[in-house]
Amino acid sequence: MLLLAVLLIADVNCQKKKKRVRDKKKELVTPAPTEEDVFQLLEKDEQAVEATRADLEAKLRALEDREGQEQNELDDFMDNFGPDPCADKKCGPGRECMPGDKGKARCVCMQKCPDEEDNRRRVCSNYNETWISDCELYRTRCLCDEASDDCTNILNKHLHIDYYGECREMPQCTEQEMGDFPRRMRDWLFNVMRELADRRELSPHYLQMEREAESSPQETHRSAVAAVWKWCDLDGHPHDKSVSRHELFPIRAPLMALEHCIAPFLDSCDVDNDHRVTLKEWGHCLEIPADELQDKCDDVRNANEANDEGDEEV
Repeated sequence: MLLLAVLLIADVNCQKKKKRVRDKKKELVTPAPTEEDVFQLLEKDEQAVEATRADLEAKLRALEDREGQEQNELDDFMDNFGPDPCADKKCGPGRECMPGDKGKARCVCMQKCPDEEDNRRRVCSNYNETWISDCELYRTRCLCDEASDDCTNILNKHLHIDYYGECREMPQCTEQEMGDFPRRMRDWLFNVMRELADRRELSPHYLQMEREAESSPQETHRSAVAAVWKWCDLDGHPHDKSVSRHELFPIRAPLMALEHCIAPFLDSCDVDNDHRVTLKEWGHCLEIPADELQDKCDDVRNANEANDEGDEEV
């Protein structure tokens, strides 16, 4: 009986061991994935990639929105508290400064000129038309020069002031008046220079020239000094050793209403009709001997620049 019991126990243990071996073999054998399984796996991967991409795009949009908001806040701050880009910007007649992108200033045609009721501010154009103010004339020229839809006549891009005051018929300059005009012009130039010197409105170099001419017994020397001063003063940017018809405007426009001979006189100074007046032509027009005229413009400008630098250092 004992032997039989031992055999039975051994047989039971053997059966359990075989079962464990069979179970382990089943665990080791993995069935091959089907085609459907592969598609499901690929679909899950694509969904994961798409979700990741969408998440990244959302974060990028949020970052761009935040940067845009910060830039707007910075722009608002600069507009309200930053430096004015138009503070040092100079625009020509009929134009005004407007802040542009990125804090840059630009000159545009004036939207509106100040209301003008004073008839003394009226000007006469080169087309013999009266304008209520120089601002209106220059604004109109700007609009046409910029090809704006508000330009009513393309020829207005060539508008300029012929003289101050309302347009009127100018009397003819007689031969006798024209013959005496150079002397009157010389006297007027020196008187203007003397008045500016007395008011200390001349630069130091010009002031010295005027005082030397004042003490000179020769009238031709005084006339020459005044002529050179005005010619150098009129020769603006660029300093090209000649005065254009446009640069003669500061003399022509203020005097036209008072001196009807000023226009034909200045026209006669341009002997070769190239629309420019050299110092030699200027002296010939004013009947000043050629040996009395010296081009001192460079000396005057250099002296003025030196004085300006000295003032800045102080």
